[in-house]
Amino acid sequence: MGNADSVVAQKRLDRFPPDERPVIEKVFDKLQDAGKALGGKVLLIDTLKVTMGKMVPESMILRVFEGLCCIDPGVPLPPGGGVCREQLVIFLADTLRGTAEERAPLVMAMSYGTKMMATTDQIKAFLEDLISAVVQTLTYKGHLRGWSIDRMGDAAQGASLLAEQLSSELKPSDENVCDVACLEQWLLRVSGVAAFLELLIGEALEVGLTSRPAPTLLPLCGDAPWTSLHSLLDLPLLMFLIPQLPAGDRAPWTLLFSTSVHGESFTRLVGNCKGRGPSVLLVKDTKGHIFGGFASQSWEIKPQFQGDSRCFLFSVYPSMRVFTCTGYNQHYMYLNQGQQTMPNGLGMGGQHGYFGLWLDCDFGRGHSRARPRCTTYGSPQLSGDEDFTLDTVEVWGTGLPPEEQEQGENKKSVLDVDPEAQALLEMTGKRLHSQGFREPEDDG
Repeated sequence: MGNADSVVAQKRLDRFPPDERPVIEKVFDKLQDAGKALGGKVLLIDTLKVTMGKMVPESMILRVFEGLCCIDPGVPLPPGGGVCREQLVIFLADTLRGTAEERAPLVMAMSYGTKMMATTDQIKAFLEDLISAVVQTLTYKGHLRGWSIDRMGDAAQGASLLAEQLSSELKPSDENVCDVACLEQWLLRVSGVAAFLELLIGEALEVGLTSRPAPTLLPLCGDAPWTSLHSLLDLPLLMFLIPQLPAGDRAPWTLLFSTSVHGESFTRLVGNCKGRGPSVLLVKDTKGHIFGGFASQSWEIKPQFQGDSRCFLFSVYPSMRVFTCTGYNQHYMYLNQGQQTMPNGLGMGGQHGYFGLWLDCDFGRGHSRARPRCTTYGSPQLSGDEDFTLDTVEVWGTGLPPEEQEQGENKKSVLDVDPEAQALLEMTGKRLHSQGFREPEDDG
C-alpha cells in the first residue's frame, strides 16, 4: 500500500487475489473523485452521501460511516476526523471477505451500540435499514431478475418483518443486550446478514470483484402476467425463502395459480399445480394473516399423504417464521378431489381434520388447527382464526416438472460419463451458432 506502517491494512489486502488488490485500493480514490475531494486526504460523511445517495437511504449511509470510523487502522488517524485509506481497506476486506469475528464489531458500530454492547432493538433497527438498502440497491441497479416490485407486496413492511425474524435468532442476556461474542455467534448461525452486507457494500461502492461477484439474493422469475397479478410476495420475503429451499431444486419461479389471475376455483388450482414439480403456496386470509408452505414434490391427487422431509410451513404476517419437519410423522402433503370417503382439499401437516394448513375443495374456506403445535412441522396456528376465510391464494413453481428433471438428469449422466461427447456437443453448438443456425421455435 505504499505505507510500511499500515500492517493491518496490508494483511487484509492480502486476502484478495493479486489482480483484485488494485481494485480495492482504488475505491478510496474513486470516492474522493466522485465527492470532489470534499475531505482532502480523508473521506467525510458528505463524500458517502454524494456517491451512495442515489441507491442507499441516508440512514444506512450514516451507519456505514459509523462502521468505517470504528476501525483501528494501526496507523495514526488524520487530525480533524474523517476516514483514512487504511480504514476503508480494512472495512472492505471485513465486509466482503471477513470472518464473523471481524464483522461483529462492525455490526455493533453500525447498530449505534457501544464498543462493548448493543440492545436487540438497536440491532433490529440496523437490520431494517440494511434490508431496505439492499432492496433499494437491487432496484436501482436493475438486479430484480424479472420481478416487478410495483406489482408485489410492501417491501418496507417486508423489511421490518425480515429484520424482526433475523433479530429473533439472537441469544442475548436477560437484559436483551448483546456483546461482541453474542453477535459473532449470531453471524455464524445467520448467514443472510453477511450476504446482505456483502451485496450492499460491493454494489453501492462499485467495488467490482470478478473472483466472487455480489451474492444473488433473488430467484429468477419466469414469465408472469404482471399486468393482472398483484403478488403476495415481496423482495424481503423472497430473500427469506430462498435459503430455505433445497439448493438442487432451484429453477426460475413460475406462477402456477393466483386467485387474482385465475379466479376462485379449486378445480383450476388443482389443474394448474398437479404434476408441476416443487412449489411454494401462499395464502392470505380475510384477517390479513399471510402464510404458506413449500411442497418439495409435485402435487398429485391421491388418498395418501405425499412429499418428503424437505417440505415446510412458514408464516409471513404478522411474523416471518419457518417451520420444518419434526419427524413425528410423514404427513407432509395431501391433495384429494371428488372422493366420497376421504377429505377433499389440499393440506400440509397434522392429520385429517386437523391440518397445519388446509384449503377446502369448497373454495374460500380453510383451517389451521394446530393447537398447541402441528405434529408434522411444529407450527402454531398460522391463520387469524382457526377456521378462516380465504382472501388470496397464490402458487409458484420453484423447480422443474418431473419429466423435465428426468430429461436433464439423463443428459447430465451421458455427458458426465463421456467428457469427449460433452466437448463435441459444445463445439458443434458453437459452429452451428456461428453459421447462423437457430433452434426452431416452439409452435405451442
